Amino acid sequence: MIQPNRRTLLKTAAALTVPLAATPALSAPQAPKLNLDLGPRERISLDFGWRFALGHATEVHRDFDFGLNQKTFAKQGANVATAAALDFDDSTWQPVNLPHDWVIDLPFVKNEYFIPPANPEDGDAAAGHGYKAVGRKFPETSIGWYRKVFTLSKADEAKRLTIEFDGIFRDATIIFNGYILTRHDSGYCPVTVDISNFINVDGPNVLLVRADATLGEGWFYEGGGIYRHVWLVKTARTYINQWGACIRADTSGKLSIDTDLTNATDGDRTLQVISTVTDRDGKTVAQLTAATDVKARKGATVSQSGALSPVRLWSLDDPHLYTVRTELKDGDTVLDTYSSRFGVRDIRFDAKEGFFLNGEWMKIKGTNNHQDHAGVGVAIPDALQYWRVKQLKDMGSNTWRCSHNPPTPELLDACDELGMMVIDETRLMTSTPTGLEQLETLIRRDRNHPSIILWSIGNEETAQQGTERGLKIAMDMRRLVKSLDPTRPVTAAMNHYMGHGITPALDVMGFNYHESDIEPFRKLYPDMPIVGTETASAVSTRGEYVRDEAKGYVRAYDLDAPSYALTAEAWWTLYNSKPYLSGGLVWTGFDYRGEPTPFNRWPEISSHFGILDTCGFPKDIYYYYKSWWQAAPVMHLFPHWNWEGQEGQDIAVWVHSNLDAVELFVNGKSAGQKTVVKDRHLEWSVPYTPGSITAYGYKNGKVVMKQTRKTAGPAYSVTLTADRTALNADGRDVIMLKAEVFDRAGVPVPRADNLIHFDVDGPAQIIGVGNGNPTSHEPDRATSRMAFNGLAQAILQGERKATGTVTVIARSNGLVSGRVTLKAADVPLPAEL
Repeated sequence: MIQPNRRTLLKTAAALTVPLAATPALSAPQAPKLNLDLGPRERISLDFGWRFALGHATEVHRDFDFGLNQKTFAKQGANVATAAALDFDDSTWQPVNLPHDWVIDLPFVKNEYFIPPANPEDGDAAAGHGYKAVGRKFPETSIGWYRKVFTLSKADEAKRLTIEFDGIFRDATIIFNGYILTRHDSGYCPVTVDISNFINVDGPNVLLVRADATLGEGWFYEGGGIYRHVWLVKTARTYINQWGACIRADTSGKLSIDTDLTNATDGDRTLQVISTVTDRDGKTVAQLTAATDVKARKGATVSQSGALSPVRLWSLDDPHLYTVRTELKDGDTVLDTYSSRFGVRDIRFDAKEGFFLNGEWMKIKGTNNHQDHAGVGVAIPDALQYWRVKQLKDMGSNTWRCSHNPPTPELLDACDELGMMVIDETRLMTSTPTGLEQLETLIRRDRNHPSIILWSIGNEETAQQGTERGLKIAMDMRRLVKSLDPTRPVTAAMNHYMGHGITPALDVMGFNYHESDIEPFRKLYPDMPIVGTETASAVSTRGEYVRDEAKGYVRAYDLDAPSYALTAEAWWTLYNSKPYLSGGLVWTGFDYRGEPTPFNRWPEISSHFGILDTCGFPKDIYYYYKSWWQAAPVMHLFPHWNWEGQEGQDIAVWVHSNLDAVELFVNGKSAGQKTVVKDRHLEWSVPYTPGSITAYGYKNGKVVMKQTRKTAGPAYSVTLTADRTALNADGRDVIMLKAEVFDRAGVPVPRADNLIHFDVDGPAQIIGVGNGNPTSHEPDRATSRMAFNGLAQAILQGERKATGTVTVIARSNGLVSGRVTLKAADVPLPAEL
């Protein structure tokens, strides 16, 4: 048999493809706007051109001799690791670009030592992280090495050079030209190293990073490696500090800017700081100037004040952002330039009236989210961050809680630009120097983001949240937060002892579940506002409508919840009925790897908690929230109508809608009309007969919406759609592709599990695939995936500096293929090494 090549497949698929309408472009930016003009400061991307290899946690020679003979720290710049040498041959190492998560490529491994606990909800501890081969049991796959070689110029000797790592998971040893510059434990907090004294300008420089993911920080999938961006920053020796501009503005237009400077030269200097403020349209709306004397080898903070007139507020519907361009001058010479963004808005939490944004009362309608996605693990491209925020924004969600760690900066950029409020959370609830340093970094990095409405200092700290010791720790953390940002309230997510322990350290009480404790708490603290930091965990599996213990699937009706939580309908009707409750956040917006409640055992590898699955495909419960969290008409009918072998048996039919009434028809015969009750769903029980069910939605007595579910025949075709039609040729941008299986009549096949291959012709590649199946052990970094209940996803990434047409075919044996044609467009690129 002759095997067809890719171009033959593309031509054949083109002839068989079902015509598709062009996919509209996103209405909002899908990635941050790059500020390419920061001269004389240079901010250069180090994301491309790395080499990667696994090390070994116990065998020193398989770990590139790191720690050999106990001389690692004996002499500076020597005896660190063989891979640190300039002449080291890394040609056998894997070429990778950043962000990168090596754990996503590791196999799933069953825990053979698991003994089922008395409480099934406790489950297998290995399930918590998704059964990946990482941890102390897996020394051969828990250490990752990254190596990059680059050159610098002679002019760089006079400059200050730093490398900014936005996030490394975890326990990173950063080595430059053979020198260990720092060791950094946190997997979530950024770290910056100064390489000025260690550079080579007459030859190559070797940057080496050893990441040790043996020990985790959470109880969920955390990945491993340099999973966020890396930057080389070049400045003069007198410079504006990293995150050095603290900008505060109120709705009256009052503006203040505090800018931190450092004079790292041997002479005193008289400096000018010029802060130019522009609005979203690029119009200059304020310019502030101040002068200061800075002693040699000292720092200073320059305070400026002014006014914005008129003021354009940041809001959910109009998230207006200002930009501050800060120039540092010595006489007529510009020494440094720094760019920052901010927004103007007012927030207020009230114990009796709830939450207000810009004086407008609203409910917080939020979701908690971890930082992984199908196909890429924790190494989420920037455009995918925006896509994920937009999925929840379209549902009506207005708040994102960063659970349970500082997020990547691009997520906050997305929330700023799209109009999504944020609860920003530190990872460690501790007052140790390390814990406070991480908290300070979080506040300094993030405090200009208008999207952030609360700082969270902890989550469910069972050992200390109810104790006097815990209060001492929380008070130290509170004092630090208030010293750095007095404008935002402090919260912590508590699941016990609300009203005791750490409570006095908080401005807003965060309730994780335990709704019966709300009223007793209010008696103890009648003046403290309440937000539901975690509320419903309405567990469900997309496309499944019968609980299947053997397969590990949960029905998608809003009927199941863990013992500690409520269903979606139960929590929202409660919180929405009490004005004094600020609102709440669902656990979770997206399914995530690990914590596969209620089946915390093999072969489950991801949670069922999400409103959307791990791919971001909506579950049925998505439409419950969409019905009551936003104003546009909604009517969603489920389940599917393929119940072979159950003819004559009653099937529960549900509708989520915010219309006035809905009437259900089964094969053209009315099963009755029901009135929609606020914050509730509609339900019928009808005997199954192949054919169709149809819902008619009424508003003011007239039919305004109609939706049908038909009995599907055998799979016939694959339809492929894309979230956008154009791809930036920058090596970073991604497009989200959805493959769906249909029968010959164009009806979705609800149980289709066909293997779908994604073929690409043009300057792009598939970087990850998924299907939302919580028990699938298929590889994420692949070009094929089985459909799960009719759907599969692929993530397409463009190549750097390669423009043209990209064609993607979704094919499956025996089915008509789907196809999309996209454009890879030329865009300005940041400086890169």
